[in-house]
Amino acid sequence: MLNDNTKSYLHLHWIVFIWGFTAVLGRLITLDALPLVWFRMLFAVGFIFIYIKIKKVPLKLPKKVLLKFLVAGLVIALHWFTFFRAIKVSNVSITLACLSTGAFFTSIIEPIFFNKKVVWYEILFGLVVVFGLTIIFNVEGKYMEGIILALTSAFLSASFAVINSKFVKDYEPTIISYYELVGGVLFFSIFILGTSGFDTKFFQLTSHDFMYLMILSSVCTAYAFIASTAVMKFLSPYTVMLTINLEPIYGILLAVLIFKDKEQMSPAFYVGAAVILITVIVNGIIKSRHKAS
Repeated sequence: MLNDNTKSYLHLHWIVFIWGFTAVLGRLITLDALPLVWFRMLFAVGFIFIYIKIKKVPLKLPKKVLLKFLVAGLVIALHWFTFFRAIKVSNVSITLACLSTGAFFTSIIEPIFFNKKVVWYEILFGLVVVFGLTIIFNVEGKYMEGIILALTSAFLSASFAVINSKFVKDYEPTIISYYELVGGVLFFSIFILGTSGFDTKFFQLTSHDFMYLMILSSVCTAYAFIASTAVMKFLSPYTVMLTINLEPIYGILLAVLIFKDKEQMSPAFYVGAAVILITVIVNGIIKSRHKAS
């Protein structure tokens, strides 16, 4: 029989694999990025609400805290929008390779947000990441818009992670996620109403799009979030960090297998992507050892 640690480790790999599959779903869904994210958040709110009711988790919060969660929801909504938009205008490989820079945006944002000192080796690693990005820019210049969108998405993701690291100390993660998703739906709904509006065409989903959206919102959003919180009870932060860094690798491999020629990149691209991924993993290892000591 497997012990709790081994089960949790295998479970975490499954969750990271699911996160890697998110980008593939973004490519398979024919909707534009804005309605795609709106439907994803709306359906995920429904699934998490059902979970909250089953677990009888109290939803009541102070108004000031609720407002903070709703505003944070706009950040995650914009992260997903730029993420899926990057996939639409480039491809999964470009998007995931650039999204890997999120760890280094965090190393820049965190000292500013928490008034901490900048760590010298993170600056060095940041320069190495820039080198990896330069390789990708030089060989895949035709995907410039996608690269810029993916880097913006990485910055927003890092900002969201730093913001949530404060929230999670005082509040239930499921409640935080629920209200942030509600906030994302709310802000995007206001934007849509002020621009194109909600017409009948907006809600006309193909059977394939609806099926993929249900998988994206239930398995890749609601389930993955709740499950990733649960496994942290048995695994060290180092193990979690190292495993999560495999997400771009899983995603790129899945994209190549599913989309074949559309995701085949030049050898130099994979060199640049490898430079970024290896640097992110090494940075995580050093950071975990410093915290342990």
